[in-house]
Formats: sequence, C-alpha cells, structure tokens
Amino acid sequence: MEKLSNRLLSWASIIDEKTVEQARTSSRMPFIHPHLALMPDAHLGKGATVGSVIPTLGAIMPAAVGVDIGCGMIAVRTQFTKAQLVERDLASLREQIERAIPLSAGRDNRKIVATAEPRVAELEELAAENGFDPASYAGHWRNQLGSLGSGNHFIEISVDETDAVWMFLHSGSRGVGNKIATHHIAVAQRLATQWWIDLPDRDLAYLVEGTDEFWEYIRQLRWAQHFALLNREEMMDRVSRQLSEVMGEDVVEHERINCHHNFTEREKHFGKEVWVSRKGAIQADKGRPGLIPGSMGTASYVVSGLGNPLSLNSSPHGAGREYSRSAARRTFTHEQLREAMTGIEFRDTDAFIDEIPQAYKPIDRVMADAADLVEIRHTLRQLVNVKGD
Repeated sequence: MEKLSNRLLSWASIIDEKTVEQARTSSRMPFIHPHLALMPDAHLGKGATVGSVIPTLGAIMPAAVGVDIGCGMIAVRTQFTKAQLVERDLASLREQIERAIPLSAGRDNRKIVATAEPRVAELEELAAENGFDPASYAGHWRNQLGSLGSGNHFIEISVDETDAVWMFLHSGSRGVGNKIATHHIAVAQRLATQWWIDLPDRDLAYLVEGTDEFWEYIRQLRWAQHFALLNREEMMDRVSRQLSEVMGEDVVEHERINCHHNFTEREKHFGKEVWVSRKGAIQADKGRPGLIPGSMGTASYVVSGLGNPLSLNSSPHGAGREYSRSAARRTFTHEQLREAMTGIEFRDTDAFIDEIPQAYKPIDRVMADAADLVEIRHTLRQLVNVKGD
C-alpha cells in the first residue's frame, strides 16, 4: 500500500498518472472520510475512478457508484469434475447457454419465464414499498431480468485447482439501472448549478443527506442493487439447467456466492457512520466470500476477505483495464485474440478484440497487490466463455 496523500491510499502497483490525478481530485471533496482507497485494478473512469472505495459523510456522489448499479459476480461450485466436462460437447454447451440467456446491449427476454416470475414480483413489491415505478425509467424492465448485456459481462464454465467445475458470471442492473443512475447524476448536477456549487469535475456532483433528492436516490439505488442481484440469480439458474442437460444429471450446488462491485452501503469506519461507495471494488470484511474475475482468457479467483481497515474492508473487483476499448481495437488483432483464447471454447469473432486479455492488467499482479486485502481460496480457469457483442 502506498500513501499518496493524507486522503488517498493506493494498492495499485500498475497505475497511470491520469488515474492518480482523477483519484486525487475525488479525494479532495470535503465530505470524504477518512480517505479514498484505490484498489490494485484502478483505472480511469467517468468522474470517479474505477477501482476506488469512496467513504463519504452526509453526501453521496451518484457517479461514484456508476451507471451499472449493483454490477457484480455470481459463482456456483458444482459436483462435476473437469474429466466429466471435457467428455461433453463444449461448443454445444456454449450455444445452449447463448440461446437460454439474451446477450448484448438492448437484448431482453421475449417473455417472463417461470423462474423469473417470483423475482419480478419481488421487485414489483419492493418498488411499491419505495414509492416509485421502475417503468418510468424502462417500460420493459421486467423482460430485462435474466439478460446479460455486453462489454465485459460474461458467463463462464470453469474448473478450479481441484478440477471441480464452477459456473461463473458477471452482470448488473441492465438498462433500468443505467436509467436510474443517469437520472440521479443529472439531478445532482442540476442542484450543483442551482446552488452555485463549484465542482472540480461535473461528474462529482453530489446529493446531500437529509434532502428529498438524496433519499429518493438511496431508495432507487437499493432497488437497482437488488435487481442486479436477482438478475444474476436468474441467469445462474438458466446456466445450471443447460449444464444439467449437457451432463445428463441435475447440478448439485456445493457453494453459491453472489456479490456486488458497484454499490453503496452504510457502514462504520474509523469511528463514524459513512456511506461507502465502491465503484469497481468488492466488500472484503474478514471471512466474507468474494469473487475477482480476470479477463476472458485468464484466471479468476474465489476469495475470502481479510478485513483490512485501511481499505475500508474492500478489495479489487477484477483485472482492470490498461487499454481503453478504442485503444485495444487499434492495438490488437483477431489472430492475437484467438491465440489468447487457446483451449477455451468461445464465440470466435473480432467483436471481442476490445476484451482481449492483453487489454487488462495481469490478474496475477493484481492479486499480488491485494495480498493484504483478500485470501485466495480457489483459482478458476475457464473452459467455456460466453459474451455479448
């Protein structure tokens, strides 16, 4: 860990000066308490740095949570072994998963399936309790439940160091969460203009605790976080069904972990109750299970938190980008992507060049930087990868 200032600590051994300066700017906001923590996977974001833990007193910056509210990971350890899995047709398994779950931005379910119905009902009830209609943001939000999205969202079938088979996926609150976040970021910016608040970055606009605007954001934020969690649960159930069909027997779940990495929670740190916004970081209280994915061609990790107080009990959420999407497309080729994915069943298209493993920080380096934040329980290597264009 490196102390960059009294209000900025960093666990990142690979980080560029623009990212550091962005984090410095955020750390100078008057309500930061006691300091902002940069995770090993930190990289430039919109307003606040991706891979940062931002504790605030009496205020929240909606852009510090980001537009994919509740984005995170879910993993299930099954009874199957690598030897059993590799005997099956992995291309067929990938294709079945791709048919069962809508992929890519803007792709939703055509109907609400049986497993989604109780989850949709739960979200309807939660929205009513919180006094808002999610349809005001996305009229088709119910059909978004159980859909993956695109970018770095993925579904994988992996094996750990004991050759146990895991189902592993990454997604968030989809279009409805994005619309909720975008609305409240705009509200915060409008209030800053209305009250002549001079901001170092317009995307650091904040809502003040105690105001109607603040609590409306918190209520809708929590709804979107729960949508994201249930979205992952729904997709995992579908992946489980497809794996069961291919393996010829029902999946037996030996372990299930579901964790956010774009979210806000009320927590106590350094003697004060603060709002902790993790933008690309997971909660890593001592003993808490967590998931840290690498890129689409490298290892991912099942971890246990160490409860490091300086990190606000947090850890990285993944490898973290070294190349922007546009830079990756300019730098790497389809052939390099194929080489990086050797031995992994994936949809072989140049649409994924911006997700090539070389566009990310080396995950082993990130995990070495995080040695005092989490303990590694399992190392996962993917055999099947599913992504949205």
